[in-house]
Amino acid sequence: MDVLVESNRTRIQELVPLRYSRMAASPFAFLRGSAQVMAHDLATTPTTGLEVMLCGDAHIANFGLFASPERRLVFDLNDFDEACHGSFEWDVKRFAASITVAGRERGLGAAETTSLVIAAMRDYRDWMDRYALMSRLDLYYARIDVDVLMGYLGDDLRRRAQAMADKATGKNHLKALSKLTTVVDGRWQIVDDAPLVVRNDSPEIRRRLAAILEQYHATLASDRQALFDQYRFVDFARKVVGVGSVGTRCWMVLLQGPNGGPLFLQFKEARQASPHVALGRKPATHEGRRVVEGQRALQAVSDVLLGWGTDETSGVNYFVRQLWDAKGSLDISVMRNSGFSEYVRACGWALARAHANTGDAPTISGYLGTSDLFGESIAAFAEGYADQTTRDHATLVKALADGRLPKLP
Repeated sequence: MDVLVESNRTRIQELVPLRYSRMAASPFAFLRGSAQVMAHDLATTPTTGLEVMLCGDAHIANFGLFASPERRLVFDLNDFDEACHGSFEWDVKRFAASITVAGRERGLGAAETTSLVIAAMRDYRDWMDRYALMSRLDLYYARIDVDVLMGYLGDDLRRRAQAMADKATGKNHLKALSKLTTVVDGRWQIVDDAPLVVRNDSPEIRRRLAAILEQYHATLASDRQALFDQYRFVDFARKVVGVGSVGTRCWMVLLQGPNGGPLFLQFKEARQASPHVALGRKPATHEGRRVVEGQRALQAVSDVLLGWGTDETSGVNYFVRQLWDAKGSLDISVMRNSGFSEYVRACGWALARAHANTGDAPTISGYLGTSDLFGESIAAFAEGYADQTTRDHATLVKALADGRLPKLP
């Protein structure tokens, strides 16, 4: 509870009860929202010292589909708020714990969740071995195209993945314009949906966001600066996102091109990475830049409009990305057990690619070996950590019931 309260100290206080409410929904929701709690736990454990660029929050709901610059869908990690360098097993342990916690919520027993984790670790190990044999250039270009992923899945999950792919393809800026805005006095205006979307008319906030846009512009490559120069700032609103991110400062900014074509950007507050907090390391020079560079390193292909900036008035660091750019995630709650097994194995594949590309793949592969010993050890850890997550979740629920933590009306 102390870690959670401290992590909320600089958040928007009126949104803190919403964060707790989302985390209290289930042990898996608690795990999703408590990356810093787990980082403090992992900081007390032995490490291999085999460093990669960590996702820092590699649970199974942080993988999904998104469009490459060539507009082809790929499957990969999709959350990088906690990205930083660290021992590869931090990501692996969080990934495995999330499989076990989510598996229990599906009604699976210990033997079944253990088998799931071992299978996912086997895929992680085997793909790491393949990547270790590639040239660095071939590894850099490696990615999981959605067409390749479909051949990896069984019939049921393939149908769900295809439906999500079709939905993601249609999730573009024009769709966002029709869903999120209305026309007022001949101008597009973001629609209020409090407390999740709160439009703001403050000239001061507009000035500060415009100043961040100027800084952001300087972080783009020259060709993308030329693209961005075609757009003008139209409207903005505060937006609530995620579970663990609730209460952080996040803005949705609408811009329009010369023919009225929309561009939605998201400014998201970048806080110190949880592994850095847990290990007592110094903050990054710019936390937004840390997130962006982590995303570019971990993903096979990334958003062409990634950048960063600082609100000079508050000192808050932001990273900037496109809000709707053909992104989608598979809903693990509606998968059959066979599909869930295939999904976590695909996540293990994606995590191996990210780690291989940012670390020493041959050495990590050698450490993993050729047996299931590593997977069995990680599965044992995941069972224990799932027990702890269940206890921590119960502690949160009780604290809300007792009034020790603020809850929603």
